Amino acid sequence: MRKFLALALFLTSATIFAQGTITGTVIDSDMDAPLPGANVLVVGTNAGGMTDFGGKFSIQTDRTSGVVEITYVGFEAIRVPFTVQNGQTVDLGRILISPDADALEEVIITSYSIAIDRKTPVAVSTIKAEAIEQRLGNQEFPEILKSTPGVYATKGGGGFGDAEIRLRGFDSENIAVMINGIPVNDMENGRVYWSNWAGLSDVTRFMQVQRGLGASKVAVPSIGGTINIVTKTTDAEKGGSVLYSLGNDGYNKVGATLSTGKMDNGWAATVSGSKTEGDGYVDGTQFSGFSYFVNVAKELGEDHELSFTAFGAQQEHGQRQNAEQLITYRQSESGTRFNRDWGYRDGQVVSIEDNFFHKPQISLNHYWDISDNTKLSTVAYASFGSGGGGGFGGVNKFGLDSKYRDGFLQPVNLDLIVEENVELGALGSETYLRASRNNHEWYGLLSTISSEVVENLEVTGGIDVRYYEGEHYTELTDLLGGQYVFDDSNVNNPLNTAQVGDKIDYYNDGLVGWLGAFAQAEYSKDALSAFINVAASNTSYKRIDYFRYEVGNQETEWVDFFGYSAKGGANYNLTDTHNVFANIGYFEKAPFMNAVFLNNTNDINEDAENQKIFSAELGYGFRSRNFRVDLNAYYTKWDDKTLTETFRQEDGTFGSANILGLNALHQGIELEVNYRPFENLTLNGMASIGDWTWENDVTGVAVIDETGEFLREVNLYIGGLKVGGSAQNSFAAGADFEPMEGTHIRLNWNYFDSLYSDFDPARRDDPTLGQSYEVPAYGLIDFGLTYNFDFGGFDATLIGNVNNVLDTEYISVARDSGFFYGFGRTFNIGTKLNF
Repeated sequence: MRKFLALALFLTSATIFAQGTITGTVIDSDMDAPLPGANVLVVGTNAGGMTDFGGKFSIQTDRTSGVVEITYVGFEAIRVPFTVQNGQTVDLGRILISPDADALEEVIITSYSIAIDRKTPVAVSTIKAEAIEQRLGNQEFPEILKSTPGVYATKGGGGFGDAEIRLRGFDSENIAVMINGIPVNDMENGRVYWSNWAGLSDVTRFMQVQRGLGASKVAVPSIGGTINIVTKTTDAEKGGSVLYSLGNDGYNKVGATLSTGKMDNGWAATVSGSKTEGDGYVDGTQFSGFSYFVNVAKELGEDHELSFTAFGAQQEHGQRQNAEQLITYRQSESGTRFNRDWGYRDGQVVSIEDNFFHKPQISLNHYWDISDNTKLSTVAYASFGSGGGGGFGGVNKFGLDSKYRDGFLQPVNLDLIVEENVELGALGSETYLRASRNNHEWYGLLSTISSEVVENLEVTGGIDVRYYEGEHYTELTDLLGGQYVFDDSNVNNPLNTAQVGDKIDYYNDGLVGWLGAFAQAEYSKDALSAFINVAASNTSYKRIDYFRYEVGNQETEWVDFFGYSAKGGANYNLTDTHNVFANIGYFEKAPFMNAVFLNNTNDINEDAENQKIFSAELGYGFRSRNFRVDLNAYYTKWDDKTLTETFRQEDGTFGSANILGLNALHQGIELEVNYRPFENLTLNGMASIGDWTWENDVTGVAVIDETGEFLREVNLYIGGLKVGGSAQNSFAAGADFEPMEGTHIRLNWNYFDSLYSDFDPARRDDPTLGQSYEVPAYGLIDFGLTYNFDFGGFDATLIGNVNNVLDTEYISVARDSGFFYGFGRTFNIGTKLNF
């Protein structure tokens, strides 16, 4: 017995002493950046793991020699031999892994302005396709960012696609949103309508939030930051997937993706489509949408590649446009789901306020490797928008206590309105439904050339050309039983008896031209990387009004505004784990169209001013095998925010004022932490503490009439008031636990504080009003489960999410006019089969 124990002890000791450790860092050769999530395996054994946030790995093995294999989707597999002595650690150093030549991957650095970890000196958070697929469920697309520092994302009024997002206190007009490097902010007003991009969640490859100045080379309105969405390209492998999901309130989604992979003739194609529909969480917000994505790519020799992409999301949905007072929700049978903007007609749901739109985007990309050091990327693109938002016209019969509701705070009985219009007969409809149409055509060209002129110094330059035509009018959509609607708004047809489909109220075109150029020099050597970027643009506006003016006098001249930006920054890697960065910038942006043409007329505001923005930022990063920290502080000064006031006088003339000196200061600190204490457990946390304040009162602004005569004085009392509309402080914590291979359990907590009601500074002319209403702070808990399994030879995934698990009641949007409550407990479950 003693001999047996001694032999066992000897064998055990030998095994222990034979164990060694292999370490290394996997580097993306194109980006020269760490590659997290790569699979590392000792060939012929079960010893392996994945690289951490910094691309590092550590594997224990009982072999004294062998081969380590490293794989990652879209990259060529690589094998590295090793030799290790008993009990020692062998570091294989930096291991370069290259993109798969057959993957038809585009030049995302040049084209898409992607920030690179420990190199690009900006504060950035990246969300990958896997996280979007697992966590989004039936939430709105921007809500995937709600645990990102500085971000406040809501569902707005609660309609499908009506999400709103703010970044560091700035709304979408001042956040640059780019899809594959192409700007998508509306060229007339700078806004982003997420309902136009409802299908992006299915085809997003990754999503970057670059806070502050951002890494974009073109001149874009990145006061708060840049949201850069990169869609999937043609998949390297042949195959596809089908998916189905369901959720609360009749939510249903079905979709499929198919890819040819790269064929022998060099062609490759990927097609994806999905259909989504449901009743909506909020009363009267039923929705239906179809999204699609097509990418076709072709290699032309060794140095050229063409890639054609088209995607869009045709949708229609009911809306909740009217924010209500809190007592209204309390008195309503529907509670926080209450919506006054819908009713019944002939027993069918009718949305009094709705939205319908289709905005396909088409692009053709050409990539040319001119030489080993020089690359040219060019994209020509077009977008065609058609649709609008519904509402009513004529007499307002939709008050909360009107006789046209079957009881207080009940849906509207449209049958009663129809009966009255029928009785009016030849007098026409007293109340009717209409749609504010906003059709447009948008064409653009973005070309970028990049060259390493000398060792370690890369110079990039390019042009950005855009042209936009927007068509705006009111369309009569439903007479509600009447014979016509009398409309005298068109001076060329003042006795119009309008029928369904006719234009009424207003009809005008907005034309916008954009010509921009940019240049950047980037130095990178060893631990130091730095850049300087300059950009300039000329924005031209023109307006054509077909109703207010007689033929021959309907068109204005072009009005030009010159804007520019200059920014720079540097990152220094103190060690393999520590880095610091800083950036600074200044830019001027043109006012939006409504500030150039006053009161929706062709009257040109000759004194319209550029807005002026200064920004600076400091940051620190830490990367180790299982721990990652990002900490930064920012300072953004916004001067002369566009604000114009137009006043109608008793004699019919107009007075106007350009209210300059409207300044705001946005400053704060942001912290993001990721920690993996065990291989199967990942913890993450976020803290964002902001101080966003209007700096000063604006007093003594003179209002003059069309002849230059003084009419009145404007005084705005906003100094020291908090910027409203976004939670100034936010915190998040989450955990992802993998109890067994392929199964993930997720728990996330978000907390929002210091949310003040959004208000119009132009209405703050009373010094006694004081601070706007502060919404009670609130916290939300979300739960998720992902299970990967084999189903009949298919790789299958089951995904479930429950949002707001505790059914917390909270106000998500606050305005001077009223409030919107956020959603209570919601759920979604879906499955996906890959083949």
